[in-house]
Amino acid sequence: MSALFDLSGRVALVTGATHGLGMSMAEGLGKAGARLVISGHSSREKLDSAVAQLQEKGFDAHGYLFDVTDEAQVADAVGQIESEVAPIDILVNNAGIIKRVPLLEMELSEWKQVIDTDLTGVFTMSRPVVRRMIERGAGKVINICSMMSELGRNSVGAYAAAKGGLKMLTRNMATEWAGHNIQVNGIGPGYFATSQTAPIRVDGHPFNDFIISRTPAGRWGNPEDLQGTAIFLASDASNFVTGQIVYVDGGILATIGKPSNE
Repeated sequence: MSALFDLSGRVALVTGATHGLGMSMAEGLGKAGARLVISGHSSREKLDSAVAQLQEKGFDAHGYLFDVTDEAQVADAVGQIESEVAPIDILVNNAGIIKRVPLLEMELSEWKQVIDTDLTGVFTMSRPVVRRMIERGAGKVINICSMMSELGRNSVGAYAAAKGGLKMLTRNMATEWAGHNIQVNGIGPGYFATSQTAPIRVDGHPFNDFIISRTPAGRWGNPEDLQGTAIFLASDASNFVTGQIVYVDGGILATIGKPSNE
């Protein structure tokens, strides 16, 4: 059974993995035996620090700095990775941004930045990787979607539009590439305990109380909770699974909620 989930000898590229959920998913793939390549965009220092953290934990890890929205940078980076490390077997499209601005107040430049990164960036990143996967006859692509692929919420219209589009892009990628033995699936995280959410994850904070009460599991997700799903979708265990979005949300999307007196 363990062989189904064994990623030994495979190379996994996780974009936007210098911290948070991307870093945790990279660690999970490393635990399953994968050689890790992570990317960042904002800072060489931050990228090098993340690679060092992974290496200190015993993982074979490498880092590349590039912008997923820049087609030329992506093409160059993919070529370098495949030349300097090894061919990419697993691509996790995790890089993304969010801007919490009501739609009527959002600048067009802000809208375009979110769509370009969270949706078009996946298109730009995937194509040079998948062309090489097709030549080799196998590959795994995992797109990091969101509960906002299914739900709306105040002030995140651009993000929800991008993640809703990413759900359908995932299904179309799966449709076009399944015949080449390439499986494309998505992971939709719920609300997770990361450094970014730390300021609001305190007792008495309205949003913290809302998440705890709205989530049937009664807690925020831990970053490690994503690792099993990532390993499954990257491994031979999912060889006949494609075009699916797995929501790792503690049950939020499964329920209409409960009255406060229950």
